[in-house]
Amino acid sequence: MHEMYRSDAVTLAAFNPALAGAGLKHEHAQAIFSGVRAADFFEVHAENYMGDGGPPHRLLAEIRASYPVSIHGVGLSIGAARPLDRAHLDRLKKLVDRYQPFLFSEHLAWSSHAETFLNDLLPVPYNEETLSRVCEHIDEVQDTLGMRMLLENPSTYVAFANATMSEIEFLDQAVRRTGCGLLLDVNNVYVSAINQGFEPSAYVEAFPVENVGEMHLGGFAEDTDEEGARLLIDDHGAAVAETVWSLYRRTLARSGPVPTLIEWDNNVPAFSVLAAEVARAKSALITEANRPLLRNAA
Repeated sequence: MHEMYRSDAVTLAAFNPALAGAGLKHEHAQAIFSGVRAADFFEVHAENYMGDGGPPHRLLAEIRASYPVSIHGVGLSIGAARPLDRAHLDRLKKLVDRYQPFLFSEHLAWSSHAETFLNDLLPVPYNEETLSRVCEHIDEVQDTLGMRMLLENPSTYVAFANATMSEIEFLDQAVRRTGCGLLLDVNNVYVSAINQGFEPSAYVEAFPVENVGEMHLGGFAEDTDEEGARLLIDDHGAAVAETVWSLYRRTLARSGPVPTLIEWDNNVPAFSVLAAEVARAKSALITEANRPLLRNAA
């Protein structure tokens, strides 16, 4: 039986899971505070706030005074074949203690080897050796932070020949062994499905949605590979595609409402454009939250 980790999501999302949020961008600060409340929460990348002070922390403190925040890590290198960077983890704990996020998440990926750190989130082979290492790392993170971590499904472009289990089986086993939760990035599902030739709807139908604590939606860029086949790049540089919205609604029909974030990190638009995407997610969440009431009324 795993230790129960502190999670403010229990007191926030459990009573109001129909939360729609946005990634916090400094260029949006004036619009956020001068306009109507357009998001339920804001999410930040942990690595952008690991200094002790300065403008980033002044804005985040002001946001935290008015909104719940979630923290999304991109640098722990959970899947790396090396120990976690304890200095990085200590900085993360300091950040979590300072802002008390209601959710914390990280990618199922690696970005470090020996003493080299890479500016990419690279995939891992889905086998027992990797699973054991990832679970050890998740246990270390959760023990250090004192809260549950959500593990995000990656966007992938290749599959490993030495895989012995599916991505869903790997994620499900990580939950069972560590007590962590899952972050389901619906855009990543669609990107991986197109790149690797599987059916995205079948993926979400098989996904263990009972363990999902947050969903992400974002945009992708489109290209072709050397053979002329369609290739999608998870670049968070555009509006959410209609095919991803459709997949999101299908997922909500299984999971019920789950806090949902709009990611738009490149080609960042005016806040009004981002707010419209948040409102669309919010509408889908409310529709799903009201579905049992509609069925009972019928």
